[in-house]
Amino acid sequence: MSISCDYIANDLLCFNGTLEKAMAKADTPSPEELMKLDNFLCFAIYSANHAFTRVYKPLLDELDLTYPQYLVMVVLWEKDDQTVGSLGEKLFLESSTLTPMLKRLEAIGYVSRVRDRADERQVRVRLTETGLALKAKASTVPCGIIDAIGMQPTEIGRLKQEIAALRASLLR
Repeated sequence: MSISCDYIANDLLCFNGTLEKAMAKADTPSPEELMKLDNFLCFAIYSANHAFTRVYKPLLDELDLTYPQYLVMVVLWEKDDQTVGSLGEKLFLESSTLTPMLKRLEAIGYVSRVRDRADERQVRVRLTETGLALKAKASTVPCGIIDAIGMQPTEIGRLKQEIAALRASLLR
């Protein structure tokens, strides 16, 4: 059987070759092993995401934010007054997903949305005084997450780089 593996399917990670070539490597699991849930990279990431959600939820409940809303706020705390498109690029979100989130953040008084004076097609998002003040309250969130992870900062940094490289590879 010769199956091209220039893509990822069912989490079978074979690089630039055929399944036969990949199977010839001594450290490559059999197709049966590859089909076990414990060997799925995507499942490991998926289940880790659920674990992160459980850790983040009580921390973000204190801020009255969901995780995606928190990410919007973090991006705006880094650099205020951005377009919806710029926020979407940084967060890997479509404007159709981002707009309802921004409306909710605006309704609770954390951001304001205004048309760009130079280009009326663009909507700019700005922090309000309340949104700026929330940053101090939110400053405990990263430490809570780092404590929950239980890894050294250098390990976390390496893991983050590897995951970012994986994302970049998948988005090619």
